[in-house]
Amino acid sequence: MKAAHANHVFRALADPTRRSIFEELTRQGEQTVHALTRYAGVSQPAVSKHLTVLKRAKLVRHRREGRETHYRAQPDALAPMVDWLQHYGTFWSDKFDRLEALLERMEP
Repeated sequence: MKAAHANHVFRALADPTRRSIFEELTRQGEQTVHALTRYAGVSQPAVSKHLTVLKRAKLVRHRREGRETHYRAQPDALAPMVDWLQHYGTFWSDKFDRLEALLERMEP
């Protein structure tokens, strides 16, 4: 289950438009679809499709108010990505430390 959720997060944020929308919601707070459409510079149907992908990855939540739908970022949903990066950061840090030690031993 955790790996599947991580895959959704990575796929959702792989697209630059979705990443930009998520970042805008993170910086500016809750916004309507209309505001996000103006920001993204793509059509409203395209923004809605991007928001659907972000919702599936649990990166955004929405609420209806009259005829408007408001979206807000859910930064906690980035946890699987953060965990993955920490794991591989530790892995590579260890490899570089070992390489550095080897190079120091090889110096005349």
